[in-house]
Amino acid sequence: MGSNTINPFLNAQKQFDSAAETMSLDKGMWELLRVPSREFSFTIPVKMDDGSTKVFTGMRIQHNNAKGPAKGGIRFHPEETIDTVRALSMWMTWKCAVVDIPLGGGKGGIICDPRTMSPGEQERLCRGYMRQLARFVGPLVDVPAPDILSTRQHMLWMLDEYETIMGAHYPGAITGKPVGMGGSLGRTEATGYGVVYTLAEVLRLRGDSIKGKTASIQGFGLVGEYAARKFEELGGTVTTISCWDNNDKKAYTFRKKGGLDISALANARDAFRDLCKDKARDLGCEVLPGEAWLSEEVDILMPNAQENEITSENVHNINKSVQIICEGANGPTTPEADLVINERGIIVIPDFLCSAGGVTCSYFEQVQNNMNYYWEKDEVFTKLDNIMTSATKAVYELSCEKNVSMRDAAYMIAVQRVVDAVKLRGWA
Repeated sequence: MGSNTINPFLNAQKQFDSAAETMSLDKGMWELLRVPSREFSFTIPVKMDDGSTKVFTGMRIQHNNAKGPAKGGIRFHPEETIDTVRALSMWMTWKCAVVDIPLGGGKGGIICDPRTMSPGEQERLCRGYMRQLARFVGPLVDVPAPDILSTRQHMLWMLDEYETIMGAHYPGAITGKPVGMGGSLGRTEATGYGVVYTLAEVLRLRGDSIKGKTASIQGFGLVGEYAARKFEELGGTVTTISCWDNNDKKAYTFRKKGGLDISALANARDAFRDLCKDKARDLGCEVLPGEAWLSEEVDILMPNAQENEITSENVHNINKSVQIICEGANGPTTPEADLVINERGIIVIPDFLCSAGGVTCSYFEQVQNNMNYYWEKDEVFTKLDNIMTSATKAVYELSCEKNVSMRDAAYMIAVQRVVDAVKLRGWA
């Protein structure tokens, strides 16, 4: 759904460089934090169901672990690149730091399309990935989790392979596991709910609320679905959702001006959370081009898909009615588009704050694994709301105090926390 011509790692570095310059970081610290500390790239031979062997490419990047073990998902995608994984690992460092949890930044990926693979082939791929990485990950080193097109089942296969290699149970080695197998209640909803917790706090600080607001959402996976559900629960109306149609291999925008039936749309998706246009049309939706979500006359935009969705080429399509953009995806807005958005006075709740609900709940999962004691869902959501709201308040207030964007304020807070950890350890 994103542009293939924009390098996300260069964008991540541009954003960091801007913050580093504002903060007057010394040269050594600047150089240390703008690149990953460790990178792995490897092949994974997989025996396919037809008896042939197919070789996949796997990656794992650890950006920085000064504040704690690296943390980040494993993305399955046919167009995955090493620079995408580098960018995501860097953003994960800032994401963990801005909500002040004791983890660093990591990310993984496999160049594959699980939608075209049988369950057995997917299992062999997951186990092969973990065999390549087992010495370099673990609960005290680097903790993977699911991401785009990877699932709880994939994580459990990887965990089982890791435990087989290590010869013991390590439930905290991977998060995003099924409930009952070490997973946390609330993890499914956490990222999407976190998006709306940050939005609600920004509106509260501005003397407003979600009630009566309208939203257009890009992406209808876990993030988009549960952001939509929580937004509606708090009195908002979702009029538009852009989603991938796996039959047509393209995205469409589904619109219903009076408000979409989120539950009905969710139930109409396939196993990979894709939604075909015919099923959406059967539910009374208008079917528009995939990029139409951006130009809708709404109060809130939520890009919850992939990187580089709002660019210098389409940023001018944003409707003048839009007040706030909630970045539920990682890196959805390019630096060039950011400049235009800031000039228009639109508030952007930056990705590594807005989407931090998922990693925060993954941290909760690790804590519960270590205690071997599990919390009720309401307790998870209360803790998640407290952390996301507190972080948002700090970022918003700093942005007002320094007269900078929320993105710049979030970077200032996150980078300073990592810098402090690096210095205390004596690394620089």
